[in-house]
Amino acid sequence: MLFELARTRSAALALDDGTRTRSYGELVDRIARFASFLRHDAGLAPGSHLALLMGNRVEGIELLLGGIFAGLWVTPINWHLAEEEIDYVVGDSGACVLVTDDRYAALAHRVATRHPGVRVLEVGDGLDRLLDAVHPRPIDLEGPAGGNMIYTSGTTGRPKGVKRARPSSVGAALEGFVRYGRGIGLDGSGPHLITGPMYHAAPLMFAVYDNASGAPVLILPRWDDREALEILMRREVAHAHFVPTMFVRLLRLPEAERAAFRAPKLRVALHGAAPISVAVKRRMIEWWGPILVEYWGGTEGGVNTLIDSADWLAHPGSVGRALPGFEVFAVDETGRRLGASEVGDLYCRSASSPEPFAYHGDPQKTAAAYLEPGVFTIGDVGFVDGAGYVHLADRRSHMIISGGVNIYPAEIEQVLLEHPAVADVAVFGIPDEEWGESVKAAIELRPGERASEALAVSLLAHARAHLAGYKVPRSIDFEAELPRHPSGKLYVRRLRDPYWVGRDRKI
Repeated sequence: MLFELARTRSAALALDDGTRTRSYGELVDRIARFASFLRHDAGLAPGSHLALLMGNRVEGIELLLGGIFAGLWVTPINWHLAEEEIDYVVGDSGACVLVTDDRYAALAHRVATRHPGVRVLEVGDGLDRLLDAVHPRPIDLEGPAGGNMIYTSGTTGRPKGVKRARPSSVGAALEGFVRYGRGIGLDGSGPHLITGPMYHAAPLMFAVYDNASGAPVLILPRWDDREALEILMRREVAHAHFVPTMFVRLLRLPEAERAAFRAPKLRVALHGAAPISVAVKRRMIEWWGPILVEYWGGTEGGVNTLIDSADWLAHPGSVGRALPGFEVFAVDETGRRLGASEVGDLYCRSASSPEPFAYHGDPQKTAAAYLEPGVFTIGDVGFVDGAGYVHLADRRSHMIISGGVNIYPAEIEQVLLEHPAVADVAVFGIPDEEWGESVKAAIELRPGERASEALAVSLLAHARAHLAGYKVPRSIDFEAELPRHPSGKLYVRRLRDPYWVGRDRKI
């Protein structure tokens, strides 16, 4: 556990972002000082809110844990959001303290002026002096624990803060970190690399879980294909989290560079957060070996299913079977449970809580997520086969209804991604006077490819060779770059909404 590591391995590396490092002794000392500051100097009661607006750096983990151990809800803010959106998150979360870094300090101060009572702290020398002056009270393991309140990415509307059920105490939270991490292969047995933005639940919390078991956490300030491969080799990384777009970019590197990559200590390459092409995953397993571990879940319910490379090769396209403590099944529009391999809305049953999560300030949205106590959905559509393997079709919010037929864009996107000219793709529905909606594809081309009528014809022919006719896009837009969230999710609404201006959309 973290405090035991601070006693027995005080000088051992705990965090390293390439500029700053922390030993386990330093990490726990700073966590204790920040928790003490929040409770006793800033006067924040358990249940209060703290927000973080900063890049990937060691303080992100220190401040998150300090807030949780002080009993607070902690919200890391997506720095890619527009100022208006950041303003919304600060106000909606009810943050009393907003911690930032030099890159976002001016923005943080502007936002704070619109929310009286919000105190802005800047990491670096200012925060260091503040912590040095704080009397470090021991962390009370029996005291109330806080939790992270991470906002959903908002790809289809205003984001909502997700409050996961909190553990009963700080000690229970620490035990939960270790237990949860080991359940998905993060056992602290080697360095853990953060490859994505730390405001996202997946890389942040996976790293926290691994770190609590003894894994030093290495933090990439931003994703870079070659730098990631170099660090995986040089630092002998054991565990890391990826999103599918990272794999796609790595596979585009010159063959000589890919052939030179050797990382025998890399044992777990977790990935999720967005669908992955079967072809891309096969190529990654051929390159890296059977170390890819895919999960399905969300900010709301955490990891619900898991599948290793061997199982995936036997069940390609699956996101695995339910983890202990969960049951996954599909239901129809009436809530009736469906049989094996029937497509419907996917629900998870949690054995641990009648309400594993709630949406902050939105009891209606919370209630709509539950079929019954403990049974929730995150909006995915798919099926569970006869062997218990879960397969995703798409998000309910992305579904296209054309002529009364349900069409799931993810299936079409995976086919188009296998065309050699395609770098990225988004499929969505646009108005159609006859059919209600028709299928539109927005395509980002690979470097060196040029948009043309001939290429569009080639893409549609490729789609027709692999899809039923009603699923083939009726039109294609070529885009210089698709609006993709760093977590791998597409901002589909930015592409789709202009087509629906002035219309009363039903789905």
